[in-house]
Amino acid sequence: MGRQSTPDLSTVPSAAPAAPAAALATIAVVGLGTMGTGIADVLARAGREVIGIDTDEAAVKRARAALEASTARAVARDRLTEQERQDVLSRFRTFGDLQAARDADLVIEVVPEDYDLKREVFAALDGVVRPDAILATGTNALSVTRLAADSQRPERVLGVHFFNPAPAMKLVEVVSSVLTAPTAVAAVTDLARELGKDPIAVGDRPGFVADGLLFGYLNQAAAMYESRYATREDIDAAMRLGCGLPMGPLALLDLIGVDTARTVLEAMYAESRDRLHAPAPILGQLADAGLTGRKAGRGFYTYEAPGSATVVPDAWTPGAGDGAGAGAPVGRPVRSVGVAGSGTMASGIAEVFAKAGFTVVLAARGLEKAERAKDRIARSLGRSVDKGRMTAEARDAALAAITPAGSLDAFADVDLAVEAVAEDLAVKEQLFRTLDAVCKPGAVLATTTSSLPVVACARATSRPQDVIGMHFFNPAPAMKLVEVVRTVLTDDAVHATVRAVCAEVRKHPVDCGDRAGFIVNALLFPYLNNAVKMVQEHYASLDDIDAAMKLGGGYPMGPFELLDVVGLDVSLAIEKVLHAAFRDPGLAPAPLLEHLVAAGCLGRKTGRGFREYARR
Repeated sequence: MGRQSTPDLSTVPSAAPAAPAAALATIAVVGLGTMGTGIADVLARAGREVIGIDTDEAAVKRARAALEASTARAVARDRLTEQERQDVLSRFRTFGDLQAARDADLVIEVVPEDYDLKREVFAALDGVVRPDAILATGTNALSVTRLAADSQRPERVLGVHFFNPAPAMKLVEVVSSVLTAPTAVAAVTDLARELGKDPIAVGDRPGFVADGLLFGYLNQAAAMYESRYATREDIDAAMRLGCGLPMGPLALLDLIGVDTARTVLEAMYAESRDRLHAPAPILGQLADAGLTGRKAGRGFYTYEAPGSATVVPDAWTPGAGDGAGAGAPVGRPVRSVGVAGSGTMASGIAEVFAKAGFTVVLAARGLEKAERAKDRIARSLGRSVDKGRMTAEARDAALAAITPAGSLDAFADVDLAVEAVAEDLAVKEQLFRTLDAVCKPGAVLATTTSSLPVVACARATSRPQDVIGMHFFNPAPAMKLVEVVRTVLTDDAVHATVRAVCAEVRKHPVDCGDRAGFIVNALLFPYLNNAVKMVQEHYASLDDIDAAMKLGGGYPMGPFELLDVVGLDVSLAIEKVLHAAFRDPGLAPAPLLEHLVAAGCLGRKTGRGFREYARR
């Protein structure tokens, strides 16, 4: 489900209490856990009469206390007057019995994700509410259609999926089944807009849009950790720093609840039979052990206390009892760096090293290309000066540190050689053969590949132990992440050298093994591919999917915005590499993506991809 947290809700702008439309003026919320309480808060602040129902008296008290506290903070921060606060509190009445819902225009069920429990609630409501009342389930994993079919009023049953925390998150998925009356969908959609939310209409399938994409990605991250491919810290850092996500996938699983994630994935797998949705075994192991995440005080991480957001060190924390520092490999000294290439990535990497005080040789196929690349760096540094991010003196020093060259022969004395040429294995292998012949003994040879096997580059040399991957992200001057990719042949000292260099250039290194996609692309591109499949299957529109991931997942860009920026041809190439490496049918590129690439619709660079763009 949507990321759950407990922010200071007083910072959320309060909807002005308005006279609600005649329809849906009184709303019952069944289940006063975190989500139910948040929904009740939103409704009461928007002027609705709210009937909160929970058989657990403690939950009722917590809900009342939470609303009192959030509105008190809002008053303290001048977001509500004291009179408005009292009005909000007076509109929230709590009860311990479903009979209280008899006068409700809409009932929103938010009980735990258990079908039998939800069916029991709906059956009881059938005998209580008015014939014209709408019954909505807050499920994100169970079948809305099945709940509707078991109800005495299937045409009045739908799904309304808020995202947690409900007062802050803008997205609401309005889920209709084949049985739902359009008038009921329209009424709930209008309500969502009146609450200041952004509703999207979706059909009934597990996960709907946002969670349907999110949970596949989370599941793959859990499997990646379970295979010991990377540490939990590196997986989370890679996705935060490499993709701009607000939270790493394993921390997010702890926040959502490991047990909840398993339930959602089981429902998704039951429908899709896609192995990418089959819950990673570690999810079941943690859930069965009661290690369900923050709410239990332990999941993928260990927390200060149950319910706490504060992570504390445990036996799996890097440096905890592993003897780090004692006999650790010593890196090689690096003072001069050679960067091979003349494109955007090569220029950006050269800029990064020059700003950090390294002597840089920027080599291209011809001196003129290398000089043009240096000119690009000069313009970039000039913009930094104009924005006050660096001084003119620092700019001049960085530029003076860069020597353009028309041949790799200029790399004879560099301590570190970094290639940033085209993603073509034959081209890279030839370049590494040249580096092997030119560079001095002991020089570290690095490739910036994002999808090709690093070991293939290493085997092209007579010194494979000196070859490693340094996958910078674009734009290199701005992006903090570097994936450090060691092969089975990479020397420990070379690995230590590159990690030390990353620290000197103020980048965050994460360690990866040499396999397709490393961390970021292996998690990112299946998610993008699944988004394409949603459109291909006519489940949701481009705009709704992009909005769902930005509003419901906190992503900086929707998947189709990102695909058009990356380039559909680049995306397709990476997805083909992943499919070939892992041989999972679920990773096969969506035919729609292949068709667009074949038609020359490659994204922003061609003026048309999933969307059309003004040509520059």
